[in-house]
Amino acid sequence: MQKTSKIKHLYDNNVLNICLDTIDKGKQALVFVNTKNSAEAEAERISRKIKLKEKDKKVLEELSQKVLTTLDRPTKQCQRLALCVRNGVAFHHAGLHSAQRELVEDNFKKGIIKIICATPTLAYGVNLPAFRVVVRDLKRFSAPRGMNWIPVLEFLQFCGRAGRPDFNDKFGEAICLSQTESERARIVDNYIDGEPEEILSKLAVEPVLRTYILSLIATEYANTNDELMKFFGKTFYAYQFKDIRKLKGIITRILKNLKQWEFITISDDYLEATLLGTRVSQLYLDPYTAHYLITCLKRAKDKMLRPFSFLQMVSYTLELRPLLTVRVREYEHTEEKAAEYQSSLLSLEPSMFEPEYEEYLKSIKTALFFNDWIDEKDEELLLEQYNIRPGETRVKLDLADWLLYSSEELSKLTKMHGLIKELAKIRVRLKYGAKEELLPLLRLRMIGRARARKMYNNKIKTIEDVKKADITKLTQLIGKQISLSIKKQVGQEFREEKVKVKKGKRKGQTSLAKYENKK
Repeated sequence: MQKTSKIKHLYDNNVLNICLDTIDKGKQALVFVNTKNSAEAEAERISRKIKLKEKDKKVLEELSQKVLTTLDRPTKQCQRLALCVRNGVAFHHAGLHSAQRELVEDNFKKGIIKIICATPTLAYGVNLPAFRVVVRDLKRFSAPRGMNWIPVLEFLQFCGRAGRPDFNDKFGEAICLSQTESERARIVDNYIDGEPEEILSKLAVEPVLRTYILSLIATEYANTNDELMKFFGKTFYAYQFKDIRKLKGIITRILKNLKQWEFITISDDYLEATLLGTRVSQLYLDPYTAHYLITCLKRAKDKMLRPFSFLQMVSYTLELRPLLTVRVREYEHTEEKAAEYQSSLLSLEPSMFEPEYEEYLKSIKTALFFNDWIDEKDEELLLEQYNIRPGETRVKLDLADWLLYSSEELSKLTKMHGLIKELAKIRVRLKYGAKEELLPLLRLRMIGRARARKMYNNKIKTIEDVKKADITKLTQLIGKQISLSIKKQVGQEFREEKVKVKKGKRKGQTSLAKYENKK
């Protein structure tokens, strides 16, 4: 075991001392913490104390501006990250926009960013040149037990980021922090001398098992009970489960459900997927979710449909979890909203005394978030109102789009054709975060919700309006190249040199300097 060199105690913050020492050695470090807020706060603390070399300042300033201008309108999180990056430090968590995560990872690999403060998501599937790993938080909150020690496997995953052979490190240093001797002894006992936890098969989770069983039948890999048992008998799941008789009982129950939901037929022990079941398998949907969506869609004919109807429907699925948490102070407001939309909801409201009621209220809040997004609320407002960051927003939007597309496909197969247009319309609105009135303009390439709204507010509302619009006016609104492009898309071509526009000050991105002055 390589001993860590002595580190100067310059500040009361040990993480800061370790990071400054790492930079002095010309190396890089990862700091693992337990929450997004902690990652951001720790990165800010470190960035304030770093003294940059003159040669690094220009490169980091340019990178900082790229981080700031990733979104059309920078959020406070964007501004916070940009300020950290300007000093060679970054934070990394699931709430970052994917483009910002890529910028942070790529520039850490290049050695431009020296320190990353991250949540555990960075420990999986990312290969970075970290000489040191600092595991600041070895405990994490988990309801209802409070603060608990993290798993040994997770700790080992953190430590494995240090001293990567791919980046020519002969060794790396993994550092834990303790406040007392007893805590130090516990860390050594738990993590240095402790045994990793057993790895569990994902087939032990019933939604995964359901999905695999339908897939095996739909692909004709297994078409009898014996063939299914033969397949699962060779899996890691069966090795762990051991009780084959009980496993057979679980599979039999799942087959009964699949037949009841009309995803398979069973004739003389021969299992065959229906057309509907085959499509569910192709969509990678949990059969339970597919049955739930079909049941909801069948209720649509008796409801006053609004976009919220479909948004809440997909928000109540297992696939979209974890849903947005309803805080105590939001409880009454969320229940009021549930009552307001009651006549439009396609899922059934459980009794407030049932355990499902909490998840139901969370689905209402998540649907309200989606509803605000398609009502053109910007990401800064969503961050403040729902505590959902841009990266998390994108993940939720992608999942909702997949579930709405699946609902379209299920509507076709169950002959509910009247719903297809509405579902397709909501998918477009979710993609762009736009009101329905902007849909005609969003059909044009290079036009997103910001440009479409600007055009709409200037009385260019339809494709016909685009054709009639003066090229000079369009250029003033959305720029020359985009104006020429959309004119070409509607069958009108203009030579670039013929378009003359007076130079004027156009609205652009907020600069980092302006943000600092505001502070």
